Amino acid sequence: MAGFKLLWNPWRYEYIRKIDSSTKCVFCELPRHSDDDSLIIFRGKLSYVVMNAYPYNTGHLLIVPYRHVGDLSELTDEEYSEMCMLVRRSVKVLRKAFNPDGFNIGINIGRAAGAGVPGHIHFHVVPRWVGDANFIAIIGSTKTLPMALQEGYHILKSKWKENEIDVEALDH
Repeated sequence: MAGFKLLWNPWRYEYIRKIDSSTKCVFCELPRHSDDDSLIIFRGKLSYVVMNAYPYNTGHLLIVPYRHVGDLSELTDEEYSEMCMLVRRSVKVLRKAFNPDGFNIGINIGRAAGAGVPGHIHFHVVPRWVGDANFIAIIGSTKTLPMALQEGYHILKSKWKENEIDVEALDH
């Protein structure tokens, strides 16, 4: 195709390789470990908020149902409602923690749509800043993250606790 450029992201291969070689679902396994070990920010009744271990940007969060389902149509109304409330709460906490200029929020359903874990649906909440797709990412195929995962985790966990909500109360 004329004018179409392919940019390689070799740093993502390690993530895809780990997922493909594992017989266990990473999103089913994470809640079985401590919050600090699994980078879980919040545990709700039906879903949880976790930092993406292979983020597109600092503070990249995932909202994941505990139940192993691969499509929106498989979620109960209660699961979907809680997940949407946690997306909204994640945006508020990320604003307070990192003051981003905007957000990308989405779901990739199926491997063809870019789902790294196609059998377990999850929302992405990615904070964005003007200029975060700079020349290093565009020309050098390298993404720079200004903060270590653990540092971002502790900041977000602290901000979440400062702004705690009762998810069950919001169901009504």
